[in-house]
Amino acid sequence: MNRDQIEGNWKQLIGEIRQEWGKLTDDDIDYMEGSYEKMVGRIQERYGVAREDVERQVGAWRR
Repeated sequence: MNRDQIEGNWKQLIGEIRQEWGKLTDDDIDYMEGSYEKMVGRIQERYGVAREDVERQVGAWRR
Protein backbone atom coordinates (compact mmCIF):
# COMPACT_ATOMS: atom_id res chain seq x y z
CA MET A 1 0.00 0.00 0.00
CA ASN A 2 1.53 3.31 -1.02
CA ARG A 3 0.96 6.87 0.14
CA ASP A 4 -1.79 7.50 -2.42
CA GLN A 5 -3.62 4.35 -1.39
CA ILE A 6 -3.54 5.40 2.26
CA GLU A 7 -5.01 8.77 1.37
CA GLY A 8 -7.56 7.26 -1.03
CA ASN A 9 -8.74 4.56 1.37
CA TRP A 10 -8.65 6.71 4.49
CA LYS A 11 -12.11 5.89 5.84
CA GLN A 12 -11.46 2.16 5.56
CA LEU A 13 -8.06 2.45 7.25
CA ILE A 14 -9.08 4.47 10.29
CA GLY A 15 -9.82 1.35 12.37
CA GLU A 16 -6.49 -0.23 11.47
CA ILE A 17 -4.66 3.00 12.28
CA ARG A 18 -6.34 3.15 15.70
CA GLN A 19 -5.30 -0.44 16.40
CA GLU A 20 -1.70 0.16 15.37
CA TRP A 21 -1.26 3.52 17.09
CA GLY A 22 -3.60 3.45 20.09
CA LYS A 23 -2.42 6.77 21.50
CA LEU A 24 -4.09 8.64 18.63
CA THR A 25 -7.34 10.31 19.63
CA ASP A 26 -10.46 10.92 17.55
CA ASP A 27 -9.32 14.53 17.25
CA ASP A 28 -5.99 13.32 15.86
CA ILE A 29 -7.78 11.20 13.27
CA ASP A 30 -10.02 14.12 12.30
CA TYR A 31 -6.99 16.42 12.05
CA MET A 32 -5.20 14.04 9.68
CA GLU A 33 -8.04 14.20 7.13
CA GLY A 34 -6.48 11.33 5.19
CA SER A 35 -3.16 13.12 4.71
CA TYR A 36 -0.09 10.90 4.90
CA GLU A 37 2.08 13.84 6.00
CA LYS A 38 -0.31 14.82 8.78
CA MET A 39 -0.57 11.19 9.89
CA VAL A 40 3.21 10.80 10.15
CA GLY A 41 3.50 14.12 11.99
CA ARG A 42 0.79 13.31 14.50
CA ILE A 43 2.19 9.82 15.21
CA GLN A 44 5.60 11.40 15.69
CA GLU A 45 4.14 13.92 18.11
CA ARG A 46 2.12 11.41 20.16
CA TYR A 47 4.87 8.80 20.43
CA GLY A 48 7.86 11.14 20.67
CA VAL A 49 9.94 9.39 18.03
CA ALA A 50 11.92 10.64 15.06
CA ARG A 51 10.15 11.16 11.75
CA GLU A 52 12.32 8.51 10.10
CA ASP A 53 11.23 5.98 12.70
CA VAL A 54 7.57 6.78 12.13
CA GLU A 55 7.98 6.49 8.37
CA ARG A 56 9.66 3.12 8.87
CA GLN A 57 6.78 1.97 11.12
CA VAL A 58 4.16 3.17 8.64
CA GLY A 59 6.06 1.44 5.83
CA ALA A 60 6.08 -1.84 7.77
CA TRP A 61 2.39 -1.44 8.60
CA ARG A 62 1.50 -0.80 4.96
CA ARG A 63 3.10 -4.10 3.95
